[in-house]
Amino acid sequence: MTNEKKMIALGADHNGVRTKAFIKPRLQKEGYRCIDLGPYEEKPSVDYVDYAKQLGHIVNEGEVDWGILICGTGVGMSIVANKLPGVRAALVHNMECAAKSREHNDANVLCLGAWINRDEQNMEIVNAWLGQKFGESRHVKRVEKISPDPARKLVFANGVFDVLHSGHIELLKFAKSLGDYLIVGLNSDHSVKAIKGPSRPVNSEADRKAVLESLRYVDEVIIFDEEKATSLIRALNPSVVVKGGEWTAEDVRRRDDIPEHIGVKVCPLLPGYSSTNIIEHLKEF
Repeated sequence: MTNEKKMIALGADHNGVRTKAFIKPRLQKEGYRCIDLGPYEEKPSVDYVDYAKQLGHIVNEGEVDWGILICGTGVGMSIVANKLPGVRAALVHNMECAAKSREHNDANVLCLGAWINRDEQNMEIVNAWLGQKFGESRHVKRVEKISPDPARKLVFANGVFDVLHSGHIELLKFAKSLGDYLIVGLNSDHSVKAIKGPSRPVNSEADRKAVLESLRYVDEVIIFDEEKATSLIRALNPSVVVKGGEWTAEDVRRRDDIPEHIGVKVCPLLPGYSSTNIIEHLKEF
């Protein structure tokens, strides 16, 4: 996705007006689309709370990709923004925190202090923050633990689940933590043979379904006959789709053609666990 398609909302109080005016045109020059929530003059004084709340609501609704808030220190803006659902606001005064708040915390709102750094320094922080990707393969589980109210969300995960191991349990546990009802899509025996070869599955679809349904994390199991669960995902229209692997969420979305309104989370693989390896190991005996 190019910068031209990335939208950033900017807000400030009277102390941050000048810095906001410095940052905005430079972002536009880089191809970002900017929504300036104001204010536009340094006088009269305004309440930072109002602008932080407005920007936070916009971020939570998904109307922009990121937000930038600026006041004297950035502290007030960060306190208010973090009270709003869906907002992970990072107070950043240096380059290291700029990168880490994105890589480790997937921050979607950047709070800057106009009194703390010069405009040029704050611009460098903005560039470092925007240029750093979220390290989802390492940090997604931690970030999801601070996500707001998962209740009333339907979560979907799918797979072969032929020989269950600890890696599968971690995936299902993580998936259930994202909502209150977990549906597992289970590849049929026919589709497993197409994916894994004629010697698989080891356990029949009926047996695999029974085992999954016995787990406390799983609410329902649906057997599907295609190699990919694309049609089932579209029919169920879950809030979140969870996959295990080393891909990014965007890789999964493209590969499985998952609609943009459905969230995608990737649970990192548990090192050393693989159904195929277990089966091969058993064959040795």
